[in-house]
Amino acid sequence: MRVVPCTAPATPCATCASGSASSAWPRPGPSCRRPRHRPPAGSSWAWRSAPPPEEEEAAEVGWQEKLFSQFEVDLYRSESACQTPLDRQYHEEILKLEKAGGRKNHRIFTYTDHDRFTNLEEHCLKVTDSDHEVPSYLAERMANVRRRRQDRRPMEASALKSKIITWEPTEEFIKNNHVINTPVQTMYIMGDLGPYGKLGHREYEHVLCTIKVDGNGVITVKPDFTGSKGAYRIELDGEKREVWKYTIENVSVQVQPEEEEREQCVFRDLYGRHKEYLNGLVGSEFEMILPGALRLFVNGEIVSAQGYEYDNLYVHFFLELPNQWSSPAFQQLSGVTQTCATKTVGWENMAYFCYPFTLDMFFTQGDESEDSLSQWPVLYFEVLSLDFWQRYRVEGYGSLVLPASPGLHVLTIPTWRPVELGTVAELRRFFIGGSPELEDITYVRIPSTFKGERLSRFGFRTETTGSVTFRLYCLQQSKAFLETSALRQRMQSVLDRLGDFSQQSSVYDVLEAFQRARRRMQEARESLPQDLISTSASTAHQLQEP
Repeated sequence: MRVVPCTAPATPCATCASGSASSAWPRPGPSCRRPRHRPPAGSSWAWRSAPPPEEEEAAEVGWQEKLFSQFEVDLYRSESACQTPLDRQYHEEILKLEKAGGRKNHRIFTYTDHDRFTNLEEHCLKVTDSDHEVPSYLAERMANVRRRRQDRRPMEASALKSKIITWEPTEEFIKNNHVINTPVQTMYIMGDLGPYGKLGHREYEHVLCTIKVDGNGVITVKPDFTGSKGAYRIELDGEKREVWKYTIENVSVQVQPEEEEREQCVFRDLYGRHKEYLNGLVGSEFEMILPGALRLFVNGEIVSAQGYEYDNLYVHFFLELPNQWSSPAFQQLSGVTQTCATKTVGWENMAYFCYPFTLDMFFTQGDESEDSLSQWPVLYFEVLSLDFWQRYRVEGYGSLVLPASPGLHVLTIPTWRPVELGTVAELRRFFIGGSPELEDITYVRIPSTFKGERLSRFGFRTETTGSVTFRLYCLQQSKAFLETSALRQRMQSVLDRLGDFSQQSSVYDVLEAFQRARRRMQEARESLPQDLISTSASTAHQLQEP
């Protein structure tokens, strides 16, 4: 790349003589971020200045190319001022420049990635443009964490798998991994805007352009190349209020098609090797499911329980798999939460469990007729309480049909418990614990062992208690999702019918209640005397006449 600054103190009528440069790169935005694996060979930037002629200056700068300022020339000319190996290297280079006739640049110079200015600039970086900004504690601590290119030794897949967690991290490890540590190399192109003949004062140094290249191959140029826009302006403080203008142009040599194709081949080979490396880390031990089958994976959490009478609650749950559903042999279909003391939140007593569980199920489709479709899995649960004397009480029963759609579902399920008539049962529950329990918890819905047409709960007395909140993350896997649209529609219809089963029971209950009410009305009508029915009919007919 090439940067063309045009630096000159401009009087009110001064103009910028920014030349037009042909750029090998596409037109960038306000902050240029181009994904490149490395700066192109021979990359440079150029700067050009405006009249008066004695102040006009142009420079072509390459990536990490060092151009010394007058201050650095005066500083490193003396060997006694050199303290580090880099200072001594600069001392030798300045001596060679003086033997060759001196430096060609005067106002334009650079700071590379290893210069002190780069460290100080990143350390003193402000969040706002306020002069009274006070850095926070985190900003002060993080100012020393520099994103530098780190030497990473290649590790085999077995070593990486065994060191996913670092149990005893060192201070250097914590310092390097506290933030997203993308290695970055930085370069600053500067301008010495001091009065003519008084160059070399640090207070007149200004940043003209900042170039950064990170480890992902992204080049950031700020400010952007000038292009068709006007020149950038820097207005100095002071009595004269001098205005300097400069332009930045990209003059990198355009990559030849053969070199670009060769580079693409190298990238493809590199990405292919990296893909094989990642496949070696992940492995290929994925379970494949049969065509027409469905895999349902649920990451669930019992979040909380609220509204119950006694304290120290825990939840016992299990999953019922209907016909055509199965689960792996190692899959646990039941579980018990920890005992949780309640706390008052608002007007209710809340018990926060945050108990995670995982369910993995498979559905194998049989006959395509609707009668042969299986039901959707149901999660049954009961809430119990345990007191100081190890007496437990049943606080409520409930059931949850697993959601038929993938994604996040937060469900609050109300519960009930059986009760007995009279005060003796409540006294027994209070003093010695114990309460009526369900012998078969699937009686909360329709038991799986029930084979009749109608399930009667006449005479069974219950009491509404609290509720339990579940958070479910559901994932579905099927080959039909990747096949033709017809097969996808077929699988979707199966899912819809499976999902609608959870609503069929409530719809059937409403229809049956309506039919029972209609039969009772007909029976009551038939039992009435005929003269009363005829009298009511004639009265209704007279009311309808005008």
